[in-house]
Amino acid sequence: MRQRISFLYFILLAILGTGSVHARGTGDLGIIIERATGSIQIIETTNNTSLARIKGMGDLSHATVVYSRDEQYAYIFGRDGGLTKIDMLTHKIVKRIIQSGNSIGGAISQDGRLIAVSNYTPGGVKVFNSKTLELVADIPASYGNKGRRSKVVGLVDAPGEKFVFSLWDAGEIWVADFSKLDLAKKNYKPLITKFKNIGKNPYDALITPSGRYYIAGLFGEDGMALLDLWHMNIGVKRILNHYGKGEKKLPVYKMPHLEGWTIAGDRAFVPAVGHHEVLVINTQNWTEAGRIQVHGQPIFVMARPDGHYVWVNFAVPNNDTLQIINT
Repeated sequence: MRQRISFLYFILLAILGTGSVHARGTGDLGIIIERATGSIQIIETTNNTSLARIKGMGDLSHATVVYSRDEQYAYIFGRDGGLTKIDMLTHKIVKRIIQSGNSIGGAISQDGRLIAVSNYTPGGVKVFNSKTLELVADIPASYGNKGRRSKVVGLVDAPGEKFVFSLWDAGEIWVADFSKLDLAKKNYKPLITKFKNIGKNPYDALITPSGRYYIAGLFGEDGMALLDLWHMNIGVKRILNHYGKGEKKLPVYKMPHLEGWTIAGDRAFVPAVGHHEVLVINTQNWTEAGRIQVHGQPIFVMARPDGHYVWVNFAVPNNDTLQIINT
């Protein structure tokens, strides 16, 4: 009995000797990107305080973030091709790699095992093991007969361990299927389905909350390209074709972002390229349901969580204004 008490006593001393341990969840944590200084802040939103600042993150001029399934880790995609894994609890960089010369965002697979990055230079998608950041697959965005490589945009994760993305230069949408992935194998070759001639210069894309529809906006022409991921045999359908027909074309000061769209009920609110309008789409049949005149060329169209109000910001020279739309 005495031996058991002594053993427990020494265990207690060992625990106390490590200092106080504060266990906490991650549900109220978030990240602020400080693009000018190449740093981030980890914040908590219960009391609205900053917990830590992490420096040395590289070029964050177009940074995006995704989180692991348990929300302990954040993966930050930098414009300089950097991919950084952050521990949200210890406030430390777990690992950082430079995987390309110029990247534009990324996604995490449905099962949380894979991190995909879309690259401008060299054009393509690289997929990494989310635990180790070791390369799993390299997908060059090659098109045409001369082996040219396209910039990749609009990368999203889709149900069934798929990644969907668009090729800016080629005017194509690709679906990469990793459902049969074996992480023990090197240089994995996913099944890739390609949809060609979807329209000129797809510049960004989104996926609906159901994971069914992938929509690419077109910069080179009016309209959008819609892919039903449940029925890919149907191919890509053009929606909102020629929405700017008959209107004077305006210079585009800043590329709008479709990932910052909004769904409120059965309506979608998206920025109109080169127009001072927010387009309203009926998501039941993907037809135009209306237009809202706004202060300038919209960039992000973001909803409050309940979908009642939509916030819109604008490109220069009207970037000093924010408008709120009652949906």
